[in-house]
Amino acid sequence: MRGKPAPKRTIEPDPKYNSVLIAKFINRVMRRGKKSVAQAIVYDSFDIMKQKTGQDPLTVFDSAMKNVAPILEVKSRRIGGANYQIPVEVRGERRVALAMRWIIDAAKSKKGKAMREKLSTELMEASVNQGEAVKKRADVHRMAEANRAFAHFA
Repeated sequence: MRGKPAPKRTIEPDPKYNSVLIAKFINRVMRRGKKSVAQAIVYDSFDIMKQKTGQDPLTVFDSAMKNVAPILEVKSRRIGGANYQIPVEVRGERRVALAMRWIIDAAKSKKGKAMREKLSTELMEASVNQGEAVKKRADVHRMAEANRAFAHFA
């Protein structure tokens, strides 16, 4: 790696809930620099969650993030002409980034509804350990478990 790594930017907390995590989530939902559209989608999905569950949307969001965030993942490593999938522990920032990506991708993959509705249903399902994003996490964990024999290469 040449030069210095880029410095980490500090993200301002979002205006409504005053949470840095939600601000990051809004930034991940955002497309083509349209932040106001992304904010509307996320806040509307939080309102839908509040109506359907009757709980605080922040707690639903936090539990969904906890349930989707992976603990282990596999990394490819070439050793002696063979590629091995080596299980490694996921560090904190990547854990959050993967959880957000999986939740948003799972919501995008559904068809026939507005994004705010798809996002709210995916978050509600993830908060009770169901849905596509939780399945994705289970698949990643299963891969890591299956390749546990190669952990000594790490």
